[in-house]
Amino acid sequence: MKAHRNARTTPYSRALMVRRIRQEGRSVGEAAAELGISRQTVWKWVRRFESGGLEDRSSRPRPSPRQIPTRLVDQIERLRRKRRLTAVEIAAELGLATSTVSRILRRIGLGKLWRVEADVRPARRYEHEKPGAMIHIDAKKFARIQTIGHRIHGDRSRRDRGAGWEWTFVAVDDCSRLACAEVWPKEDGPSATAFLRHVIARFQGLGIRIERILTDNARCYRSQGFSAVCQEHGIRQVFTRPYTPRTNGKAERFIQTLTRRWAYRRAYPTSAHRTAALRPWITLYNHQRPHRSLGMRPPIARLREARQQRA
Repeated sequence: MKAHRNARTTPYSRALMVRRIRQEGRSVGEAAAELGISRQTVWKWVRRFESGGLEDRSSRPRPSPRQIPTRLVDQIERLRRKRRLTAVEIAAELGLATSTVSRILRRIGLGKLWRVEADVRPARRYEHEKPGAMIHIDAKKFARIQTIGHRIHGDRSRRDRGAGWEWTFVAVDDCSRLACAEVWPKEDGPSATAFLRHVIARFQGLGIRIERILTDNARCYRSQGFSAVCQEHGIRQVFTRPYTPRTNGKAERFIQTLTRRWAYRRAYPTSAHRTAALRPWITLYNHQRPHRSLGMRPPIARLREARQQRA
């Protein structure tokens, strides 16, 4: 039990008042005065002790006449899992309100259809043994910053219209989880091509030769310039299955961390300040931040280990 920090009664003090009354023969008034509580409170816990215990009980009422019957909950779950119906379709079939169906789906952990697929098809985890054997590349769109946004001040009615967007390209090594990231004004072929050249140069500086890259099917990765750079360096280009972002899961997961720990970690006054904070954060990620899949070691430690094994 997590008691309130100012609580007058705890399981220990409740047992103490019961012992003083039932075993030591003190009056209710004496026990109440010694503990600094009312007589009514003492009587309540004495009766509670006689009826079964001194722990706090749930405040939820025992009867819930408006609660959805268990059989309906089972029907909703069955329609979601077997027929992949949306909340609107389930509500229409069972004669329920859409809001009710949505609430139940969230409660049973099926609020999103992809969760059904995740239950049916568990994630296939893989990891290449050599750094550079596979590099995951993706991009994340962020709004440009001209003033403090609603994520900070919380008022969605105050929006800075017309600021535009910018794209952060990311690259993650499948083996070591070493990452690169750069901010570009567009998600087009020239930007993706320039980013790829920078990634190749940075990985070469660490002694990593890129053999394959994995991207989604965006136009920028199918541009002639991007393909030409791959051919120039002998890199095999692999594409994910359409509408299957989990195929590029390591890049997607890194983008989640990037979004929380860099893009929205603090209130940047302008986009330039946010961009300037990217390089130090990437250095922290690669050299200091512990990675759960690497045994709580940073990516640079995995790279050193791979070098020692090759040596």
